[in-house]
Amino acid sequence: MKRSFALRFHALLALMAVAVATGVVLSTPEASAAAGSATGYATQNGGTTGGAGGQTVRATTGTAIHAALCDRASDDTPVIIEVEGTINHGNTEKVSGDSCNTAAGVIELKQISNVSIIGVGNGAVFDQLGIHIREASNIIIQNVTVRNVKKSGSPTSNGGDAIGMESDVRNVWVDHVTLEASGGESEGFDGLFDMKNNTQYVTLSYSILRNSGRGGLVGSSESDRSNGFVTYHHNLYENIDSRTPLLRGGTAHIYNNHYVDLHESGINSRAGASARVDNNYFQDSKDVLGTFYTDEAGYWQVNDNVFDNVTWSSPGEDTNPAGPDPQSTTTVSIPYSYSLDDASCVPDVVSETAGANTGLRESDGTC
Repeated sequence: MKRSFALRFHALLALMAVAVATGVVLSTPEASAAAGSATGYATQNGGTTGGAGGQTVRATTGTAIHAALCDRASDDTPVIIEVEGTINHGNTEKVSGDSCNTAAGVIELKQISNVSIIGVGNGAVFDQLGIHIREASNIIIQNVTVRNVKKSGSPTSNGGDAIGMESDVRNVWVDHVTLEASGGESEGFDGLFDMKNNTQYVTLSYSILRNSGRGGLVGSSESDRSNGFVTYHHNLYENIDSRTPLLRGGTAHIYNNHYVDLHESGINSRAGASARVDNNYFQDSKDVLGTFYTDEAGYWQVNDNVFDNVTWSSPGEDTNPAGPDPQSTTTVSIPYSYSLDDASCVPDVVSETAGANTGLRESDGTC
């Protein structure tokens, strides 16, 4: 049955006052935040509102994004940065100021809070340029594409991560984004969505992650277990080798995602991690859930998932697949409210809603 969808639209302010060489245009101080509201674990710990209530700034270069951060009264003054066009190494320079700590060749959200970065107009593409969130809180990133960020070769940015978070990060909502690479580590790429060194209360929703060796991790090593409380929902993971995600410690809620063409492994819960895995659709993939490449076990609770043409490895010293008949090994309590789509509907739902430039569509709960 054809599905209907509710649409969310970001309210754009058309009044532009001042244009400068960096590509910044300031609008009126009264501004809306990102379309819709945060979901999942990003609603906990005080919630995630980004730059709500702050000034709106239009940026067409990476330098302009940094300037918008640096021009604030303080490092926690709310700001909404509306981005349009292609952001790349050629237009992303370091900007200095008391309210920022930026760098060239990367979008640097460091030692700041209360910021929204939202793609508008004809879209925002961060081309070979990653977004780095460090010692920061209350950040929203919405409706942007980040592609082909490299850690080796040329040019390099953000250690090869499309979006990377590290060092005491709290409350990040990433929504309706497209994160993509053009290969794996041997081609110079790393993770699409990484969290490490005490990053907590994060949600990734209605997004596309594809064509990469590594989808993303939570925890940089078996000893980095200070991360967690992460929600992944209504995302498409496609043509990825592994890490969808890799969990080292912490808690994750993973629901209503569509996984297609995972080559080596999928949700890798290890080193004491706990994952609640609800109503996902796994398709044409291998070892989509379990503990892999370590003997330090992780745990999972599974509910009403679909496994369509999924193959499973035999158990071994460093391989503990959940299948071929996945059963729960723990119980994970979820502290926020949420609505589940039937797993059989997930491929259609996600194809209609996920990614940048889709009108910020969401599921309306019918199938």
